[in-house]
Amino acid sequence: MNTMWQGCLADTDYFELRSSGGHAYGVWVTTPPGYDPATTQAPVLYVLDGNWAVGMTAPLIVTQRDPMQRIQPYIQVSVGYAGEEAQHWARLRNRDLVPPGEPVAQEFIDAVELGIQTGAMTREEADAYLAELRETHADAFLGFLTGELHPRIERDYGTAASGHGLFGYSYGGLFSLYAWLSGSTLFESIGAGSPGVIGEDSQIFAQLRDLGEGLPAAKLHVTFNDQELVGDLAVYQNLAKNTATLLHRFTSRGGAVTSAILHETHVTGLQASFLSYLRTCRAQ
Repeated sequence: MNTMWQGCLADTDYFELRSSGGHAYGVWVTTPPGYDPATTQAPVLYVLDGNWAVGMTAPLIVTQRDPMQRIQPYIQVSVGYAGEEAQHWARLRNRDLVPPGEPVAQEFIDAVELGIQTGAMTREEADAYLAELRETHADAFLGFLTGELHPRIERDYGTAASGHGLFGYSYGGLFSLYAWLSGSTLFESIGAGSPGVIGEDSQIFAQLRDLGEGLPAAKLHVTFNDQELVGDLAVYQNLAKNTATLLHRFTSRGGAVTSAILHETHVTGLQASFLSYLRTCRAQ
């Protein structure tokens, strides 16, 4: 990492990795202050949407030295997109973070159309964005994280054998729920911030039904934002309502599930959600 970025993201390495499916990923690895795997091996915390999230989450690794509420040591691995694809991360994430067969809610399409009307995106960009939702592969991306990326991180950074975590926000939060309900054994705690469960026909509800009466053993921490619920955008209202419904169903089964309502909008909530996960699931 060059000098400029090293000053912003201390103790951070960057590399690129092509998956067996042919997709190029950018990976930022931020180690704890003074990390020495020869003496103390730390678990890994995977953070999704690295192109957006790394700048807001990786610096918070200093919480491991906070004298007022210390967080357990972890190595943060932020996963995003590399090369020319990095500029298209906002639509490529749809392919990787959304469960296979996830319906596209009309409220979501309406929100994209609003983006065109307000000048936030062009018609061409909107069409490309929605096109990525026609064939989604969260299953393949989960396999990449657990079966391809993690072995490399384990080898190169001398990680602990257990205690690993996963954090995602928005569609990343949807992926977090998908990974949790899929029963992945790699993650002992999972953070799902404002998970993008837009419709009542989401695959997340189907996964929960398929589980019967049980729940996965991993800790799950879910957050959503008050401004999503009381704001005037239907896509965020639905997200908040469906997240609340899922939480009621999770807790009624007695699982290791915690939650928090944050005083943020959907856009500003990422860092607050990440901190909430750290404080709830990874406090020392």
